[in-house]
Amino acid sequence: MSPGLPTYGVRGLAVAGAFAVGAATLCYLLTALFPIVGVRMARSAAEQLDRDVLLGAVLAEVLFSLPYLLALLTAGTLVVIWTWRARKNLDAFPGAVPNLSPAWAIAGWLVPFANFVVPARVLADLLRNSVWRRRQSWLVGVWWASWLVFLIGDRFVAQAEQQRYDRLTELPRNDAEFGTYVRFYEDALAPRLVPAVACLVAGITFVVLIRRISAAQQDRLARAVPAWPGQPVRPGQSAWPGQPGWPAPAAPMPVAPTSPQVPPAPGGTIGA
Repeated sequence: MSPGLPTYGVRGLAVAGAFAVGAATLCYLLTALFPIVGVRMARSAAEQLDRDVLLGAVLAEVLFSLPYLLALLTAGTLVVIWTWRARKNLDAFPGAVPNLSPAWAIAGWLVPFANFVVPARVLADLLRNSVWRRRQSWLVGVWWASWLVFLIGDRFVAQAEQQRYDRLTELPRNDAEFGTYVRFYEDALAPRLVPAVACLVAGITFVVLIRRISAAQQDRLARAVPAWPGQPVRPGQSAWPGQPGWPAPAAPMPVAPTSPQVPPAPGGTIGA
């Protein structure tokens, strides 16, 4: 471990980030499958000729989306912090040669167009310089490809659905007009499956990457022996006085015991 460079624990953030990513993935899958619920509600509205049921379907989809947005925001925040900490640790690892500075660990997620390339390069740096196993680099490719398919596919599907929804009759009055809402939800399910599957693959692979990189870094931090410049430190010995492992001060040399001086008694002999 290079002296003078800070290191950061990433195990706790990795657990929290993996949980948040898993929650966001699950919530998105539920929103993607909402047309199954929407079809049932649209058919019920058509049978009753009740517009309020259709309005209830719209509100139900919004309620489905709120947990996903909350989980996505939480996961994004934790992932950015984890990425920055893990990248900073590379600076303290001898032999690590990252290609991008720690600033890109944050900016890479936020800068437009750069966020289509930089996060994958940062994660590849982390995997290569933490795990030291080149055969695992394919995980980054699978994660990033599925993530891009999810981002682009979700936006494309949302825009197409909005255009189809705008063409529906705003205030349906008969079976035919209510039937258009039933067909809208029936046709919405299949296109949503593509970004849903991509989201599932991206979520699983990213959790695997977080756990493997964090485990490798924590293991290296645990085995590291900090050294004060110019002061050799033995394994198991702390580099700081007063801390566990710092050698105890040498015990004073024992002094031979001496007999107590006794004043001469009357009639005694000096020296007796």
